[in-house]
Amino acid sequence: MAIMSLLAATPELSFTDLKQSLNMTDGNLTTHIKTLKQAGYVGVTKSVQNRRPLTTCSLTAAGRTAFGNYITLLEQIVQQTKPEK
Repeated sequence: MAIMSLLAATPELSFTDLKQSLNMTDGNLTTHIKTLKQAGYVGVTKSVQNRRPLTTCSLTAAGRTAFGNYITLLEQIVQQTKPEK
């Protein structure tokens, strides 16, 4: 959910920015992004910037919807578990 949270807060992030923000290894982050991409939640764009490869990730419309639904569910759970006053 950390990847989804970061991507929900910004239009796109580079692989390097995600890796540093989440303190993940290349392999671990790659695996998570691949899974999210296969689910249709994350889009991956590969380009070249200053003659260096640049991979950026962003939420798809389906990813944004799924993340919103997840947040709504968490809010409902929190409300249900709050003690009544």
